[in-house]
Amino acid sequence: MPQPPLPSSKTSDGSDERAEAEAQDDFLFPDERGFFAEQAPKPGNVKKSRPVKVEEPPAHYHGHRDRLRNRYREHGDTALADYEILELLLFRLIPRRDTKPIAKALIDRFGNLAGVFGAEAGLLQEVKGVGESVALDLKLIASVGQRILKSELRGKQVLSSWSSVIDYCHAAMAYEAREQFRILFLDKRNALIADEVQGRGTVDHTPVYPREVVRRALELSATAIILVHNHPSGDPTPSRADIDMTKTIIDTAKPLGITVHDHIIIGKDGHVSFRGLRLI
Repeated sequence: MPQPPLPSSKTSDGSDERAEAEAQDDFLFPDERGFFAEQAPKPGNVKKSRPVKVEEPPAHYHGHRDRLRNRYREHGDTALADYEILELLLFRLIPRRDTKPIAKALIDRFGNLAGVFGAEAGLLQEVKGVGESVALDLKLIASVGQRILKSELRGKQVLSSWSSVIDYCHAAMAYEAREQFRILFLDKRNALIADEVQGRGTVDHTPVYPREVVRRALELSATAIILVHNHPSGDPTPSRADIDMTKTIIDTAKPLGITVHDHIIIGKDGHVSFRGLRLI
């Protein structure tokens, strides 16, 4: 039962006895509302809520990727167009994006797969969706392909593997934006010793120094060479300057026992052999 209020009285030091008694009652008999009030949790007992993971529906192109992979797995590359082969590669290079428009844009810009892989990294990056890392990865794949073709020439008589020579030179040079002058150095068995780019020029000219060509052949102990350069225009027809330069190299190399087997001009649309044209 509630206690009757105590009469108020003053102590000798002036304090209120009634106030002291009420304060003592509050300490001994706390208000029952305190038992039902919401208790604040202690800091150590607070449980952190875990974020709810909302699963997003798969992107529309995921099913397309699976179908494309299955077609390649079951039927090989003959069942796919050039842009679809490129898509398969871009799946791994660009994992979270629809790569079909990018693959088609690359083919439209550079004509075919050879043009894509032969293009300079800076030109590849001009295509929307292709960044620096993707461009470098495409160039890396191109380098792997060139190394494979080049390995076909190692240890073999080059003149008896002429189609391999043409395939390698075409892969290495046909889509270069500037002219390159390349030399294949051969030993006395006509096996490949070295393959070197001796000069790079403009879109229609590369400076070539016959004495430097012969000097390098002597350094490598080469007894024969094959000259190769590209025409970025795509037309492999030799110019008058090409013919004159070739004759000068032949005349410089012959007295030193170095034979010029051929001069090949590589274009996007084919190649020309000086020996085939009877210019050597």
